[in-house]
Amino acid sequence: MPTLYHHWLSPAARFIRILLAEKGVSPNLRVEKEWERRPEFLALNPAGEVPVLVMEDGRVYSGTMAIAEYLEEMIPEPAMIPGRAEERYEVRRAAGWFHTKLGSEVTRHLVTEKLLKSFLRMGTPDSEAIRCANHNLKLHLRYITHLVERRHYLAGGQFTMADAACAAHLSVADYFGDIAWEDWAIAKEWYVRVKSRRSVRSLLNDRITNLAPPKHYDKLDF
Repeated sequence: MPTLYHHWLSPAARFIRILLAEKGVSPNLRVEKEWERRPEFLALNPAGEVPVLVMEDGRVYSGTMAIAEYLEEMIPEPAMIPGRAEERYEVRRAAGWFHTKLGSEVTRHLVTEKLLKSFLRMGTPDSEAIRCANHNLKLHLRYITHLVERRHYLAGGQFTMADAACAAHLSVADYFGDIAWEDWAIAKEWYVRVKSRRSVRSLLNDRITNLAPPKHYDKLDF
C-alpha cells in the first residue's frame, strides 16, 4: 500500500486523494506539516510541498499534476482524462485553471491567513488578503456556474480530473465557511453531485482539533 504525505487543508493533496479513491487505491495517509521543513520530508521532495506519494517499493513521486498524470497512465480505468484529444484538452485546461487561478487567488490566501497565521499563530492575519480571497471566490463560483449551466460536470458529461481539482479547492474554502451556497444554486447542485461521490466524501471526514467546519460541511442535503 502506498503512503501519501498530505496535510488537512492542502487542496493539492486533497486532489490526489480524490484521484486515488476514484482509481480504487487506499493509501496510508501521513500528515506532513510542510511549514516545519523536516529534513526527512525534504529528502523526499526538496520543494517541501505535499502531496508526495511513496510507493511500497520506495519510489517517490511529487508534483501535483505529475502524480495525477502518472496515476492516469498506471491505472487507466476509470479514466479521469477521458475522451478524444479535444475533450482531454478541456479536462486539463479546466483542472489547470482551478489549481492555478482558484488556488493562487483564493485557497492559498485562506490557508495562509486562517490556518497558518490565525489558528497556528504563525503571523498576523492580513484582513485585506482575506477580503480579496472572498471577492475572488465569488468570481470563481460565477465561472463554475457558467460551466455547469452548459455541462453536467465541469469539463463535459462525466466526472473528471477537472471536477476533482475544483472540489479539492472548494472543500477547503467551505471548511472555513466562506461560501454562501444560498447565492449559488447552480454551483451548489454541481457540488452536491460531487459530494455524493465516495472519493470526495472521504475528505469531508477530516477535522482539525479546535478548528471545526460549519455544520453543513459534510452533509449532502445542505
